[in-house]
Amino acid sequence: MNDLAPTDPAALVARLRATFRSGRTRPLDWRERQLTRLRTLLSEHREDLADALHADLGKPRAEAYRSEVDFSIREIDHTLEHLAEWLRPQHVDVSGVFGDAASAGTQYDPLGVVLVIAPWNYPAQLLLVPVAGALAAGNAVVVKPSELAPATSALVADLLPRYLDTDAVAVVEGGVPETTALLTQRFDHIFYTGNGTVGRIVMRAAAEHLTPVTLELGGKSPVFVDAGVDTAETARRLARAKFANAGQTCVAPDYVLTDPDTARALEADLAKAVEELYGPDPAASDAYGRIVNERHFDRLSGLLGSGRVVTGGQTDRAAKYIAPTVLAGVRPDEPVMREEIFGPVLPIVEVADLDEAIAFINDRDKPLALYAFTDSADTRGRIAAETSSGGLGFGLPMAHLSVPELPFGGVGESGMGAYHGPHSIAVFSHRKARLDVPLGS
Repeated sequence: MNDLAPTDPAALVARLRATFRSGRTRPLDWRERQLTRLRTLLSEHREDLADALHADLGKPRAEAYRSEVDFSIREIDHTLEHLAEWLRPQHVDVSGVFGDAASAGTQYDPLGVVLVIAPWNYPAQLLLVPVAGALAAGNAVVVKPSELAPATSALVADLLPRYLDTDAVAVVEGGVPETTALLTQRFDHIFYTGNGTVGRIVMRAAAEHLTPVTLELGGKSPVFVDAGVDTAETARRLARAKFANAGQTCVAPDYVLTDPDTARALEADLAKAVEELYGPDPAASDAYGRIVNERHFDRLSGLLGSGRVVTGGQTDRAAKYIAPTVLAGVRPDEPVMREEIFGPVLPIVEVADLDEAIAFINDRDKPLALYAFTDSADTRGRIAAETSSGGLGFGLPMAHLSVPELPFGGVGESGMGAYHGPHSIAVFSHRKARLDVPLGS
């Protein structure tokens, strides 16, 4: 825990709850001030955050700016621009029930004290964007960065108390014991990003207090590539999305479904796309990251025996390096298809047609995202209507995250609840019904 937070989680939550009950976090100007200060933190410490992200993940500086710092700044800017509008009470017509003198509507009330638990793969963005949403909604927040990204965790624990209201925001560092202790407390909402195993633990703990949860999980996000598409451009877009952050992205393309002829063309074009991005030796590229730790390196290395290597396959445990790898001819029952990959390995699974691809997707857990490359409006319509996923993207994987007006979240095994933009206000607030019927009516 940071030195500005009590070591007793009960005392910590009680302190923040007292602040919330005082009404301090409710005014619009307080919310906007916290968001502005958080934006200033990100702007003034871009280099420090990039250094920490490189220490934790080998994250290239340009990628750290783009996917972590600047992404978070854009989200805050959009929220500041629209917050007053989003918070405005919504009126409904009740004249037919109670007459013209009555009025009714809804208003967003902040929930209280919120716990945000972040993952290690985007340890700044996936911590600070939910925190921004919780503050924008008028809550006090306990911030739990990932212990698996220790440099980023320490930096956040140092910086947040310098910029934000320390009576309403507290950072708790640590691992499983600290998180477990926090989860025994009664929060008004818990926002967790990570894997399904821990998500179930969070949900069981929350159930003790009937605390609502948002679970941003993962899963095997499929890509369907239709016959006849431009495989060279498809490969370039796939490679950029798949191998960013060394594949350690919850909405990264997990595997490709396509027909045999398209698979052959895609194999060659993916090999070219990887070389265009990272050169002939990605290990020497300053644009390519590393695996977070040896445990994940060993898990990913064990998946490389599936199918046939098209490109990549090289590993270096000491450097936590796994080359951007494409596997072809992968069978559905092979190890690489049994779990979310969460690394720089892209399997290609051959299917006969769209019917088989849709059946393949529907036979598995609902993914966090589903992508397709197709020139057919009918195919897009069928995929949209006949599959279920947290998000759906045509032509550009992962891009839906960058649209703040779109909800980001999962369904089924890939999570529950959604955030970004106005959806963050909704998830961290209670939409309260209000009816006013004058005594004289």
